[in-house]
Amino acid sequence: MHRDSSAGDDDAGRGGVDAVLFDFQGTLAQVEPLTRSVMLAAEACGRKLDPMAVTALADAIGAQGWVGAGTEARVRPHFADAWADRDLDEDAHREAYTALAEQAHGVFEGLSEALYDRLASPEGWVAYADTVATLVALKAQGYPIALVSNIGFDPRGILRRLGIDRFIDEWILSYEVGFCKPDEKMFYAACHALDVEPSRTLMVGDSMADAGAARIGARCYLVPHAEAGRMVGLEAVLRLVRGGC
Repeated sequence: MHRDSSAGDDDAGRGGVDAVLFDFQGTLAQVEPLTRSVMLAAEACGRKLDPMAVTALADAIGAQGWVGAGTEARVRPHFADAWADRDLDEDAHREAYTALAEQAHGVFEGLSEALYDRLASPEGWVAYADTVATLVALKAQGYPIALVSNIGFDPRGILRRLGIDRFIDEWILSYEVGFCKPDEKMFYAACHALDVEPSRTLMVGDSMADAGAARIGARCYLVPHAEAGRMVGLEAVLRLVRGGC
C-alpha cells in the first residue's frame, strides 16, 4: 500500500503518517513477571520453591539484566561473543541469556535453561492493556503495520497467542534479516515491505535503538517502561498519526 508523499495532509487525512512500525518487547508486550517465570521454571526442574525463595531468585536474576527487568545486562567475557550476536542467531540468543541467568546467586542446575524456555514460550508473555485496542483502531483506519524487532527467536507464536499477529502486515526480525536496530537497514526494510516513504512513517518503540528510525526521516514515538499488562501509552499513537508528530 503506497500513498503519494506529495499529497497534502488534508487530502491524505492522516496527519502526514501513512504507516506505523512497532517494536515488540517493551512496546506491544512484556514478559510475564519474573517471579512467575522463576516459579514455573523451578517446577519444570522438579523443585517447588516457597515464595521468599522465588522472590530472592527473581531479584538476583533481574539484577543480571534479564529481559524486562529494566537493568543493564552484566555481560561476562565467557559469553560476550554470544551476547553480541544474540539478536542475529537463535543459538547465540539462548547461550547469551542462559549464561546471564546462570551467574545469578542461587541459580541451580537446569533453572537457566527452563527459564529461557519460558522466555521463548507464547505463555510467557503479556500484552500491554492498550495494545489490542490501539492496533484495532489503526487497522480500522487503514494503516499498514510492520513489526520491527531485535530478537533472536521467532515471536510469531507469542503474538498469535496474544491476538496481535493478525494486525501485522510485515515482519522485520533481526535474526531473519541479518541486522539490528538502530541500523538504518532495519527501518528501510520495513518501509520497503510496506511500500511507504520513510518520511510518512511512524516508528513506535521504547529505546534509543528504535529512535534510530529518525535517521531515515521517519517520525518516532517512545513509550515509557511499564510492567506487564499495564497501560504503556499506546493511545498516543492514534493522536500522532491523525495529527502529525
